[in-house]
Formats: sequence, structure tokens, C-alpha cells
Amino acid sequence: MTLGCGSAQLEAPSPSAPSALLDRPLPEVRRPTVQGASVAVSGGSGKVVVVKFFAEYCKPCQQTLPAAEVLRQQHPDVVWLGISEDETLEAAIAQVRRYGLGFPVVLDRGHVLRGRFRVDELPMTFVADRRGNVVWVGDGRHDETDLARAIQRASQ
Repeated sequence: MTLGCGSAQLEAPSPSAPSALLDRPLPEVRRPTVQGASVAVSGGSGKVVVVKFFAEYCKPCQQTLPAAEVLRQQHPDVVWLGISEDETLEAAIAQVRRYGLGFPVVLDRGHVLRGRFRVDELPMTFVADRRGNVVWVGDGRHDETDLARAIQRASQ
């Protein structure tokens, strides 16, 4: 953040990855989580929402998960959802445990959510603003600094 003339200026995140969902409502997700509860996440709740797609076989995903957990802890007012593209429940649970993920994670059986969000590569992260519109999409070229900036912008 840069300060100047008595007002805070937000640094812009790196440009969003291309996505058909940009400036559109965040798709709704209602699923059981690998942690044993149920989750219902949709845009327009008045809160910023972050949806993160990942898989155990995706090496870049393994680097982004610890950073996502740190950001979740720094932004308790943001709704977080992880979507595991793994083939088995055991693989998804192993990642939650390995990285101490405190956000709900759902297993995308049949890759239905991957299709709904139009995810064509991993990792992929969607940030929706308080009105529920997707305002930023991160892919493997983006890092946790870009995600933090996107969350900050979406919170305004």
C-alpha cells in the first residue's frame, strides 16, 4: 500500500487471467466438505469470496495452498472455499491435513464444478466482490501477493 496526500492508494493486482466468468456472478456451490460438514457458497452475500481450485498432482498448487491458508487467517471476514480436483476423497483429505487448511474444501467428483467455473488449468483462484461478481481470476502465473491485492480491491 502506498500512502500519499493523506489517502491510501491500493496497489493493483496483476491483471486477471482470462475467464468467461469475469464481471459475472460467482457460480453457487452447495456440497458436502471433506471435513464432514456441508457448505453453501454464493456471491452477493455482502462478503468477498475466494474460491481456489487445486489438486494433489499439481505441483504449483502445492506451493499456493500454504499461502492461501496464511491469507485466510489474515482475512477472517472473507469467505473461502477450496475445490479439490483429486480423484479420491483420501487425496483431498490428505492435502487439508498436510497444509492445515482452515477453509472448507469440497471434492469435485466428476469435475462438475470445474466445468461450471470453466477451469482449464490448475491452480485457479476466483475472487468475487461483495456484490457477488467475479472481479479477478488467478492462475499459475499469479502469486499470493496478487491474491492479497485482489482481495483488498474486492473489499472496497
